[in-house]
Amino acid sequence: MIKTLEIKDFIIIDELKLEFDMGFNVITGETGAGKSIIINAIDLAFGARASKELIKTGSNRAIIELVLEIDKNFPDKFFSDYGIERFGGEIVLSREITEAGSRSRVNGVMVTQDVIKTLRESVIDIHNQHMTYTYIQPKYHISLLDGYGDFSHQELLGKYRSVFVEYTDVLKKLEDAKNASQKSEQQVNFLKFQIDEIENARIDDIEEDKKLEEELNILSNVEKLKELTYSSYWAMYGDDSCILSALGRVKSNISKAAEMDSSLSSYESELINAQETLRELSSNLRNYSEAMELDEQRLDQVQQRLDELDKIKRKYGSTLEAVLENYDKFVSEYNSIEFSQEEIEKLETKKAELLDMLRASADELSVSRKKLSTALSDLIRVQLEQLDMPKVKFEIDISPCEYTQSGADNVEFLISTNISEEPKPLAKIASGGEISRVMLAIKTIFADSDNISTIIFDEIDTGISGNACQAVAQTITKLAKSHQIISITHQPIIAAKSDRHFYVAKTQDEQTSVKVYTLDEKNKIKAIAMLAAGEITDDSVNFAKQLIYN
Repeated sequence: MIKTLEIKDFIIIDELKLEFDMGFNVITGETGAGKSIIINAIDLAFGARASKELIKTGSNRAIIELVLEIDKNFPDKFFSDYGIERFGGEIVLSREITEAGSRSRVNGVMVTQDVIKTLRESVIDIHNQHMTYTYIQPKYHISLLDGYGDFSHQELLGKYRSVFVEYTDVLKKLEDAKNASQKSEQQVNFLKFQIDEIENARIDDIEEDKKLEEELNILSNVEKLKELTYSSYWAMYGDDSCILSALGRVKSNISKAAEMDSSLSSYESELINAQETLRELSSNLRNYSEAMELDEQRLDQVQQRLDELDKIKRKYGSTLEAVLENYDKFVSEYNSIEFSQEEIEKLETKKAELLDMLRASADELSVSRKKLSTALSDLIRVQLEQLDMPKVKFEIDISPCEYTQSGADNVEFLISTNISEEPKPLAKIASGGEISRVMLAIKTIFADSDNISTIIFDEIDTGISGNACQAVAQTITKLAKSHQIISITHQPIIAAKSDRHFYVAKTQDEQTSVKVYTLDEKNKIKAIAMLAAGEITDDSVNFAKQLIYN
């Protein structure tokens, strides 16, 4: 349950701290005084959408903090899963809203909104006007019905959804396969042409073009190369004036000198090595020059091959490597277009198998829902009778539909408040007061089957008066024996049944501010007298006392 609520710089509230009790906590005040701000603050703390417009004018942040009391059965897993320290029987939940965004913390640890959602589902149920609108929409009724189901029903629902996910996945793959196989013949032929053209180019070496360009340069300069290398040979070894002859004379002189100075012996060795190196080099140059002949056939082959590769590169990539990369892409696309009929047949077979499983699972789920609908509609009808709707008819209609994530059932709540009329859709028939009581009936029933400790009603008494108010008051009072109830109300009959009464007042001096007072017995009587008569008189005070003490 909620023990305390602290609000700072939120909308028109400067600073506020409220302490709630177990049982029935009621909030009253004049229209526009700011009662709903309190509920909105709690809703925000539990993950409702926040915006910077909620920060009080003149402030740079709004802070909402709740202290929750949890029982010993609250799962330790919640704390261990999210790295949160357990503070005995309490949880401190806070939300800070700034210009840049908002942050939530649980026991001081910053957490995501998914964590807050998990906590919310475990401890609190907030019913506001938006939820009332949601509840009357048929698309939400199937969730309400399933929510009433026990563990075995939830297993059936989980089993169905698992098959449905697999089935839809196969449908998508099958659609993709068929779409791929149905691409135009022109696309297929063009891809095949591109693939064949690159394959016919026989590219085995991504450096082939560069190597051929080097070879072409040689073949185009045969005569010049022959002349240069032979003249170099002749200069080194051709006649008595060549380099090797001169080197021989130098070597002979150094040999004689070494006989006189042994330190020159190393020079002699170096000259001998130089002679051998030059002789080998000159021999190689002569051989190169003599072997160099113009091969016009090879020159034409190289030129043609380079032209072929240049053509391929112009069409499919700036380099041979890029050409081969595009080739791989073409092959992959071609293979996807040529998706094998065998694979399509496999997917068709799998689709048929899953459809049978889906149908069987949906049938099981429908049978379970029909049993649930009988039980739940009977319970809601009994609750509505207790809420001053004695002639009410309430049914849950289940009809077949296409397969969806929730099954193959359309679920819709039907109601008739007149004995002569057959039940019709809740959204089209029920008045505001009747819808409020249907919502209260549902909440009462579900409160007995879930582990929620706190239920908040934002004006659940809309559109009701007289006996209906009395019935609603009795139902809420009964519910408050096992749950913490926090409710905004304009009805004195309902407010009179509260265990703790908060009165919201708004003042507008230089700036608007909101104050909330926890009423003692004397002031509670005055507040209910004002609710009943709009003024405090002896009659209204006596009436208030009768409501409280009777």
